[in-house]
Amino acid sequence: MLISWNVSAKKISPKREMRAVWIATVDNIDWPSKSGLSVAQQKVELIAQLDQLKKNGMNTIVFQIRPAADAFYASPYEPWSQWLSGKQGVAPDPFYDPLQFAIKACHDRAMELHAWMNPYRAVFKYKTTKTDSSHITNVHPEWFLTYGKHKYFNPGLKQTRDYVSKIVADVVRRYNVDAIHFDDYFYPYKIKGEAFPDSLAFAKNGGDFYPDRIEDWRRENVNKVIHQIQDSIKSIKPWLPFGISPFGVWRNKDKDPNGSRTKAGQTNYDDLYADVLLWLQKGWIDYVTPQIYWHIGKKVADYRVIAKWWRKHSYGKPCYIGQGVYRLDSASRVKAWRNSDQIIRQIKLNRRLKEINGSMFFCSKNFRQDRLSINEALTQKVYAEPALHLVNLMFKGNIPDAPIVERVENRLKWNKQKDAVYYVVYQVKRKSGLPQKIICITNRLEYNISKKYMAHAFAVSAVNRGHQESSISKLVEFSVREDNK
Repeated sequence: MLISWNVSAKKISPKREMRAVWIATVDNIDWPSKSGLSVAQQKVELIAQLDQLKKNGMNTIVFQIRPAADAFYASPYEPWSQWLSGKQGVAPDPFYDPLQFAIKACHDRAMELHAWMNPYRAVFKYKTTKTDSSHITNVHPEWFLTYGKHKYFNPGLKQTRDYVSKIVADVVRRYNVDAIHFDDYFYPYKIKGEAFPDSLAFAKNGGDFYPDRIEDWRRENVNKVIHQIQDSIKSIKPWLPFGISPFGVWRNKDKDPNGSRTKAGQTNYDDLYADVLLWLQKGWIDYVTPQIYWHIGKKVADYRVIAKWWRKHSYGKPCYIGQGVYRLDSASRVKAWRNSDQIIRQIKLNRRLKEINGSMFFCSKNFRQDRLSINEALTQKVYAEPALHLVNLMFKGNIPDAPIVERVENRLKWNKQKDAVYYVVYQVKRKSGLPQKIICITNRLEYNISKKYMAHAFAVSAVNRGHQESSISKLVEFSVREDNK
């Protein structure tokens, strides 16, 4: 027996939480597992990772598309990455566009894809890397500096800002990504006994900062590129978020009364010259994901202390915590990391801190390896129910109408709604008609009801690109008598 009644006017309050995983392509950390795999093997590997992450309850992939002035997409400006074919500048054969493939694969799973790019790293391990003749370090060698094992764009040059902004704008214009993402690599982490070689650029371009305020000048260089990139993004797609995952500590309190009660050896402001708080205050970034890759109770950098600090300093922007699932290891010297419960405790702490809106995990291979049974821990203890994204307040699109749902045997089917990009299937309380929990988030127009959900009522909502949700549909209920036949 099929029972339907109209509660389409009822509004719903689903769980909204960022659950993201970084997929790192540099040095084949996550994908592809090694360079030189066939196109078919690359696709199979990526799909397997996405399926596992979706099963784990994730709703976002942060996909590295520009590790070192190279490309995991068909760029008109930069050569194909060496970590695809094994040789920089060689396109996939048979041809496909990995970014386009990843976007579709994510959207098919109702997941977002944030395009992760590195602004300044130009050649990874320059002594052993053979760059293509078209690589920007060969076209404009005067723009680059060598420091440690790598080559970097010189942040003190206007040409650097213009070039990086052009690269970002090209991706925003041509690809259906859901955000642009930068990580913590601005000025490189300091190497003991080795000064960053930008003295000539400072003498030439330091302006009022010259000669004794080089650190302020460096911060201003990064401020300028962040502001310019934000402007570039918004000029093309005003609603598209620009997010950054900085190093976990902005400043130590002994350096600044506004800093955190930590004793980090290097910090964003003092060593990477990344004044993240200024970017948040000015609205130059749209979300922040501090990388708090330490355990709860660490003396010099306590996860709890730093998480509480960031929730008070996100200036109304979404704050997602970067969590170091890669540290899980039964042989770790730190007892806290010998059990996946450390990550579960961190997620539960995040949820108690209302200004924290979710997590990003580094990185995908740790879920593929299932370190300390982290996959089961997530799905059993914290991610048993899917979660929607936060509403993107910059998005001005129309809210879809509620779908029209019907039952076809053991399936729910509904009609496609204008402006909808995915749908939410709810289990609904029989008496009140109010949603009880999310069963599925999908971009499909049907859902197979498993036996464990028989004898329940269901409803479906439609969600647009900005994660604004329609009212729920009419309810569809399976009667207990029918299910017991």
